[in-house]
Amino acid sequence: MPKRKLITIIRDCLEEMKAQNIVILDIKDKSSIADYMVVSSGTSTRHVSSIADKIQRKLKSSSYKNVKVEGLQNCDWVLIDALDVIVNIFKPEVREFYMIEKIWSESLIVENKKSLGT
Repeated sequence: MPKRKLITIIRDCLEEMKAQNIVILDIKDKSSIADYMVVSSGTSTRHVSSIADKIQRKLKSSSYKNVKVEGLQNCDWVLIDALDVIVNIFKPEVREFYMIEKIWSESLIVENKKSLGT
């Protein structure tokens, strides 16, 4: 599956589930773990869990089978490893604490949607 299609599926799921502050980072020249990193927030543990579930189901139905998920026990921070794309879904206070997108350079941000529906 081409990476752009994978990013589109993930972004569409995030938008559909009303995830907040979606940021897509191009990390292919900075890391060997993935080509892109997606960072977003849910409003609660239940919202984070629902977003992660939606992404998992959509990727599986799109024949993307090798998806690994971590963090579903607490749902403060769920990480979805879709091989070429790493998806991080945070509760807002956890995201603010870790500031994961700040670890990577601001220049790597491909897309930044502070608030969906606006």
